[in-house]
Amino acid sequence: MTTLLNETVERLKTNVKGHVVLPHDPNYDEVREIWNAMIDRRPAVIVQCAEADDVRDAIAFARENGLEISIRGAGHNIAGNAVCDNGLMIDLSTMTNVRIDAHKRRAYVEPGATLADFDKAAQVHGLATPVGINSTTGIAGLTLGGGFGWLTRKYGLTIDNLVSAEAITADGNKIRTSENENADLFWAIRGGGGNFGIVTEFEFALHPVGPEILAGLIVFPFSQAKQVLTQYQKFAESAPEELNVWVVLRKAPPLPFLPVNVHGKEVVVLAVFYVGDIVEGEKLIEPLRSFGDAYGEHIGVQPYVEWQQAFDPLLTRGARNYWKSHNFTELHDGVLDAIAEFASKLPSPQCEIFIGFIAGASNRISPDATAYYHRDAKFVLNVHGRWDDVAHDEIGIAWAREFFQASAPYASAGAYVNFMTEEEGDRVAAAYGSNYDRLVQIKKRYDPQNIFHLNQNIKP
Repeated sequence: MTTLLNETVERLKTNVKGHVVLPHDPNYDEVREIWNAMIDRRPAVIVQCAEADDVRDAIAFARENGLEISIRGAGHNIAGNAVCDNGLMIDLSTMTNVRIDAHKRRAYVEPGATLADFDKAAQVHGLATPVGINSTTGIAGLTLGGGFGWLTRKYGLTIDNLVSAEAITADGNKIRTSENENADLFWAIRGGGGNFGIVTEFEFALHPVGPEILAGLIVFPFSQAKQVLTQYQKFAESAPEELNVWVVLRKAPPLPFLPVNVHGKEVVVLAVFYVGDIVEGEKLIEPLRSFGDAYGEHIGVQPYVEWQQAFDPLLTRGARNYWKSHNFTELHDGVLDAIAEFASKLPSPQCEIFIGFIAGASNRISPDATAYYHRDAKFVLNVHGRWDDVAHDEIGIAWAREFFQASAPYASAGAYVNFMTEEEGDRVAAAYGSNYDRLVQIKKRYDPQNIFHLNQNIKP
């Protein structure tokens, strides 16, 4: 860095309550590392924020010194936009406080909190809101892109439960946004990603959930993939919104309820979740068992927080990840055939294809009610490429791209921005449909110089 930059860094260290991390610091590599090991970038300065005012100081410092800005929540985003080369990384991962008002059924959540932080605090009071399925995911990135999980069928997307937010804009202003305050910005951040400002606190509505729910897995042989998928598609048409069933096709992990000779074999997994009366839930899931001759199952009453962490061992940080995703309003025979075909040639033991079932409450919201546009989507298909060795990049990426193309003719419009990789900028406008022009105008108002552009970018 130049002498001038060194001098201003010292002033920055004095101003912020958090920590300023530089390339020569012993914890630099640890702090800059994010979940997806495909992304390896070296910021010139990292500001680990302790409070909202630190965010404002960091933005001002970057602008004064002509530095590119990246914004890190929990660092889980697949595209790796949390970290930049030679710029300033605003690291929010140390802002993890979650405050619950059980009487009002509200959660006030800082942007570095993970889903585990959120779920743990809310479940003390038997409350929850729809979030994702991997507890190490950050609440900030998940929410700003839309957010969906086990509770989405019943209670909508994560953004449908966002009541208000506090944010720092590109010019350093701290503002509160809700349906009644700065409503245009509130509309935009519900699905528009980190394009418009840095959210420093989220306020969510909470719902009675748990603390125990009915959930688990049924694992079928891969030879029965097409029949299981076909019956699943029919089952989903009439399943009540309290019941959610996702499909995962992958090589079987060493689950204790599976025979040892099944470990490492391709399988079809039904992941089952029910929120409601347990006896009624057991009746509703019984037909799933007739989809085929299962290798085994493990379904029962368990704490909601435990189920929220059930898939964490399959999604640990440090692997190389490349994803592709489509929305679907229905699952045609053609896409079921493509799923079975490509799941039969997984390029690594960690790769998988999953179908997330999101039909329900979110479909009843108007496409122009929030920035998230594609309210007709009932399923999200994710091609999850994952491996450890850089030497496997070519074959893994090719597999994901080929399946993405093979399934595209059966997909509905749009894209889910949280599953988009770095090179998919050409899909951004499609992700927002007719909401895109309004988003451009809001971007012009709040970030006309596109300071916040390391994201699925909406250009002003």
